[in-house]
Amino acid sequence: MRRTGIVLIAAIMVLAAAAPLLSPHDPGTTFDNYLHAPPTRLHVRDAGGHWDWPFFHPLRLADRLESRYEEEATRKVHLKWFTRGALLAEEDPQLGLWLPLGTDSYGRDLLARILYGARLSLAVAVLAVLGSLVIGVTIGGLAGYFGGAFDEVLMRFAEFVVVLPTVYLVLALRAVLPLVLAPAQIFGLMVGIFMLVGWPYVARGVRGIVAVERHREYAEAARAAGAGHGRILFRSLLPATAGHLGIQATLLLPAFILGEATLSFVGVGFTDPTPTWGTMLHDAANVSTLAQFPWMLAPAAGIFVVVLAVNLVVQSSPHEHLGLP
Repeated sequence: MRRTGIVLIAAIMVLAAAAPLLSPHDPGTTFDNYLHAPPTRLHVRDAGGHWDWPFFHPLRLADRLESRYEEEATRKVHLKWFTRGALLAEEDPQLGLWLPLGTDSYGRDLLARILYGARLSLAVAVLAVLGSLVIGVTIGGLAGYFGGAFDEVLMRFAEFVVVLPTVYLVLALRAVLPLVLAPAQIFGLMVGIFMLVGWPYVARGVRGIVAVERHREYAEAARAAGAGHGRILFRSLLPATAGHLGIQATLLLPAFILGEATLSFVGVGFTDPTPTWGTMLHDAANVSTLAQFPWMLAPAAGIFVVVLAVNLVVQSSPHEHLGLP
């Protein structure tokens, strides 16, 4: 199961990195005649049962009020490799659009927006995880190594952050900032906010491990050999925290992805037209009848797969210390 989780995470990372190549259309392009268009079905056999290169029947808007589309079964549009910078796309957009996951309420390609949204959502989460690890290792390592009043002050502050309701704390921190910000500013702020609420979970575990390891024979031997505090801490003690850091990273990653989705969903994170999984779910929430347009929930499936993959990795490592946040 752990291998399955790792494969899923790696696959999502690859898909996000290859978004420009895999997206048949630009994520910001709107197609006015394809609002809430359903996913395009591919065919490899024609009406006579003969094998053919993958093709689709273009969609025709049958009822604009109901957003009801019908396939033009008499027309075929073939797909081509490496067309207009995409790995696979329709041979001519004027003949019909290939929309593997349909479109949103603005007529934008959902597949393209999910892939590009994954890049932004994952980038926020990964950078926040790395920042949390760096801060947590530094503070936890120093607290565990020196102990005393220094340890007490740092750990009491960490515990104060931990006991705060994380979701409400993040919402409060974001709410006090200007609502209208550039995407790059929102990106930096969200990374900073997530780092602020994530480091204590890392620091507490690192502090406990270092506090125990500093009395081991190898640490005493290094101290007797004249090694300085920095060398003992960073070369001898902190490597013992690698297992804890790996577990904390896999726990914080989905938490930060959900955090970005939550902030964007409630309107204080990224805003439309910036494609993220959170902004797409916000758009889906404005749809009156999701049962009629179920493909609008595709971003939720992406979040579910990430959380599932991380859980598979974590639950398959029973011998590691799980410092659940």
